[in-house]
Amino acid sequence: MAEFDPKDARIAELEAQVAARDAVIVELMAKVEALTARVAELEARLRQNSSNSSKPPSSDVPGTPRPPKKPTGRRPGGQPGHKKHERGLLPPEEVQHFVELVPKECRGCGSWLVGRDSEPRRHQVVEVPPLSAIVTEYRSHALECGACGACGTVTRQPVPAHASSAFGDKLSALASLLVGKYRLSKRLVKDALSDMLGVEVSVGSVSNLEGEMTDALSPAAAEALSYVQAADKAHADETGWVEGRKEGRGHRAWLWVAATALVVVFQIARSRGGKVAKALLGEDFLGILTTDRWAGYDWYDKGLRQLCWSHITRDFQGFIDRGGEGCRIGERLMRERHRFFKWWHRVRDGTLAREDFEQRMKKVRRTVGRLLREAEVRAEKKTAGMAREILKLEECLWTFVDVPDIEPTNNFGEQCIRHAVMCRKTSFGTQGPDGSRFVERIFTTVTTLKLQNRGVLEFLTDTLGAHRRGLQTPSLLPLAEAPQFADAA
Repeated sequence: MAEFDPKDARIAELEAQVAARDAVIVELMAKVEALTARVAELEARLRQNSSNSSKPPSSDVPGTPRPPKKPTGRRPGGQPGHKKHERGLLPPEEVQHFVELVPKECRGCGSWLVGRDSEPRRHQVVEVPPLSAIVTEYRSHALECGACGACGTVTRQPVPAHASSAFGDKLSALASLLVGKYRLSKRLVKDALSDMLGVEVSVGSVSNLEGEMTDALSPAAAEALSYVQAADKAHADETGWVEGRKEGRGHRAWLWVAATALVVVFQIARSRGGKVAKALLGEDFLGILTTDRWAGYDWYDKGLRQLCWSHITRDFQGFIDRGGEGCRIGERLMRERHRFFKWWHRVRDGTLAREDFEQRMKKVRRTVGRLLREAEVRAEKKTAGMAREILKLEECLWTFVDVPDIEPTNNFGEQCIRHAVMCRKTSFGTQGPDGSRFVERIFTTVTTLKLQNRGVLEFLTDTLGAHRRGLQTPSLLPLAEAPQFADAA
């Protein structure tokens, strides 16, 4: 039997310790790699801003660098020869008061002056008359029947149905206007009506008036939705919203918009999925749809969809900001983007024929596609993934080249939804479905009428007046296309 050697036991012990330490090192190295990747991801998030991601400009921290602009060498302000924007004088028939300023003596020699200037210099001062509410009192008389001695029935003349509210058509419309266009809270609306008109309205009454306006706007909103769904081109976008509360926190929702040149429709839903977009635009929508890359629009025919190049530009800037091989490719992509946008602006200005533009774009399309495929293979992981996502919708990048009168960006849709975003930041959303329906319809009305240069207060007043009297309410469609109703107020 071999003699036991203590050195062998010590060697085995040390080998076991080394193996254990190797295992710990492997475990720690894996953690270091994971933490390094996590730090890189967090640093990349910190570098994200509105210029290289889908984050809105309002989320940028103070001092966020902006893409440099080429200096023009001009001083700030109006430039020599620019068109002046001066207040025009109203015609005499629209002036209520005239003050004749006639000199009585010559400023040179002091002699007495007689006569009138046939063309005096006109200067107008605009003032607001004293603001006060007009109160109409309905006196409902009750009379006893004396036609026959046995009747004695007392008959009281009821208040007309359209006057059952304590607040008239225009005052009620004004309350909704202050919320829907000027983004005042219900409490501020209460204070504004008190300060400006001396009318005392409770917060609850403001809420009740919103509900009545919601019902009144229902036909116009439905008609506007049908108009958008039948359009030959539209812009769509969505933004976060809050509807009610769940477990002490605001319940997540989304505000959707579908916009045409003259009619815009809003909808609030608890989902950001494609079913909502499909319901908003309609199953039979066949127009050109301009959107961002959100997957909620992937159900739509790629041949009829235009991706927003403002978002693609931010993606390319992200390539550059993340550095590495993706930076080099991103810079080349950005050069191609700048080149064809200059051509596009010339097409809009009429200084470049569309046929020439389409011919030039053939090479740009090939170059952009090749660079994106190169980024997919050679760039860093996040940049490669972004390139892969863009390539899935490559066909949608160039619809504006193939179809005339299509914009390469979704800026119009984003401009339409901006008012709602600002409202969300101050109102913190809506308390429930009833409030959401009011927001949908008042935003639809305000935004659409602005595009058509129509008066909002007059429209809301007429709509509520017609609703209260059981008449046909006014239409939100462009005036040339709106149905004409003889009994519309």
